[in-house]
Amino acid sequence: MYIIKVKGKAKIPDYIQIRDENFVLVAYFRADRPMKNVEKFGLEGKEEQLEQLIQALPFGKLQKLDL
Repeated sequence: MYIIKVKGKAKIPDYIQIRDENFVLVAYFRADRPMKNVEKFGLEGKEEQLEQLIQALPFGKLQKLDL
């Protein structure tokens, strides 16, 4: 899976996109709110690691999600 942080403008907040191996969007959520239903994506128990990654992630750079 892949992750990208999208910069919001004006009243639109920053968002996180998680995409599968074919770059199909599988999750889309606000960067300042925790992701819900992480078990659907095989990320259960890795919420803290995911939160740290989101904080350090640069805007607009697609990265492989290896947790």
